[in-house]
Amino acid sequence: MEFDFGAVLVDWRLLLKGLVWTLGLTAVATVIGLVVGVGCAWIRAHGSKPARVVVGAYVELIRNTPFIVQLFFIFFGLPAAGVMLTPEIAAVIAMVLNLGAYSTEILRAGIEATPRGQIEAAESLALSPLQVFLHVVLPPSFKRVWPALVSQIIIVMLGSSVCGQISVEELSYAANLIQSRNFRAFEAFIIATAVYLLLAVLLRRLLNWAGPRFFFGR
Repeated sequence: MEFDFGAVLVDWRLLLKGLVWTLGLTAVATVIGLVVGVGCAWIRAHGSKPARVVVGAYVELIRNTPFIVQLFFIFFGLPAAGVMLTPEIAAVIAMVLNLGAYSTEILRAGIEATPRGQIEAAESLALSPLQVFLHVVLPPSFKRVWPALVSQIIIVMLGSSVCGQISVEELSYAANLIQSRNFRAFEAFIIATAVYLLLAVLLRRLLNWAGPRFFFGR
């Protein structure tokens, strides 16, 4: 068996486009998913009972079903209810919902680990509940659970590879398209695997650098 990686790399523009789409989907899903996770974590820890039930049902639904099923439901199922979405929007929604559910439980663990005395000290300074949460509870909570959040973000990035099933032109879609043209499946997916591995390593380093600077201080 002879390998010909050049036959794949000649279509480097497709691979680059797929890489850009993968990074874009991951960036948008990370930002919005963490916002969803923070809000839902607060509700699960301090919200009213009906709100906790709703958020709990959302978290359990997402955490106990495969991502590809969630993606297919959003893209193929919602049109039956009259909600038409482009493949890209459907992929973003699925990734946001997935990351939001997992980050909810991760962040809730950090929030509930906050010492009660620390919260009472903040309240004694006449801080509002929102100020206490944003400035006293949330930063140390992020610090406690940041490694788990980073791992989950990387899992979501790698999970974006199934979005090619609904024609989102991400990296695995590009690799599959290239191998369908030249029948060099081994070489195409070896290159895609190497790129995903590099992305995961670099993303972990970037998030570990960004966390102490933007989320919970040094």
